[in-house]
Amino acid sequence: MIATNEFKRGVKVEIDGEPLEILEHEHVKPGKGGAFVRVRFRNLKTGNIVEKTFRAGAKVKEANVEERRMTYLYREKDVFHFMDSSTFEDVIIPEKVIGDKVAFLQESGEISVILHNGFPIDVILPNFVELKVAKTEQGVRGDTAASATKPAVMETGLVLQVPLFIREGDVIKIDTRTKEYIERVST
Repeated sequence: MIATNEFKRGVKVEIDGEPLEILEHEHVKPGKGGAFVRVRFRNLKTGNIVEKTFRAGAKVKEANVEERRMTYLYREKDVFHFMDSSTFEDVIIPEKVIGDKVAFLQESGEISVILHNGFPIDVILPNFVELKVAKTEQGVRGDTAASATKPAVMETGLVLQVPLFIREGDVIKIDTRTKEYIERVST
């Protein structure tokens, strides 16, 4: 159990069976009545932001949440197979847990998986990944009047804007948080 005076940003608690991460907390002592703590949480399963108020000194259950490094193996219909890097056991994660992060998954690529009571609830991608350009049109020299970028399709199916000098077969670095091109790694 965690008391309200132990609340810190990033602490994970469980309320009504839902794993929540503390984003902000504020201790309030009004002129009249008892002190209380106002807390903003992020639901680790849904990503929703929730606000709750607790009496000062109240206790909340600590969430049984752990983060494990796993290697992506392959996709089978609407599930993804990963291998736990420490135990080498096969872990199956449904597509709804991964969501739009699937565009950054590469076979044999390592990611972190968040588990709640042993079940995967979220995946954490590295900040940057290197992907190969599968398809893009040839950039025309001097064609910078309208824009200096063009669409490119990566090996995973992700479509993003890249500079005109990028060609098919180039490996580029992409920021997974913003889905933006960073730099060309190799040709």
